[in-house]
Amino acid sequence: MNVPAALDVDLGSPVTSEEHGHCPVTDVLRRVGDKWSVLIVVLLGQEPRHYNELHRSVEGISRRILTRTLRNLERDGLVTRTVHPTVPATVEYALSSLGASLLIPISALAEWGVEHGQDIENARGQYDARPPGGNENSADSRAASAAGRQLARPPRTVTAR
Repeated sequence: MNVPAALDVDLGSPVTSEEHGHCPVTDVLRRVGDKWSVLIVVLLGQEPRHYNELHRSVEGISRRILTRTLRNLERDGLVTRTVHPTVPATVEYALSSLGASLLIPISALAEWGVEHGQDIENARGQYDARPPGGNENSADSRAASAAGRQLARPPRTVTAR
């Protein structure tokens, strides 16, 4: 298999939880892998938005979770927060240059997802159709089934004395 150069590293065996926890890729995936961060980054990539605009733009997100997501994105340097001195004060969120650079890999992942979405659905359907306990197409499974058929005997009846 051809592994891209950035992923072709000696990970060691086993990979320790400390190594995994300190990996910069793991850290990024934690951020973008949550339920709302990618959507917020994409929306802010279209244009800067006020808090209430963002809240109205994302059905199902609570104010508490939106606030937490924005704070985390700001903490990571992906989003900027600007308070405008109006009455009442208005807050505008925008992508930082670092956040804008994240749109490139998000776009690549989105393209991959669109291109392979049906393949994933098909694989899930095949997996879900398998009998419990394994893959009916594996050589081990077929051999075990054949052996089981050969060893099958009629049930023994036990009579009471």
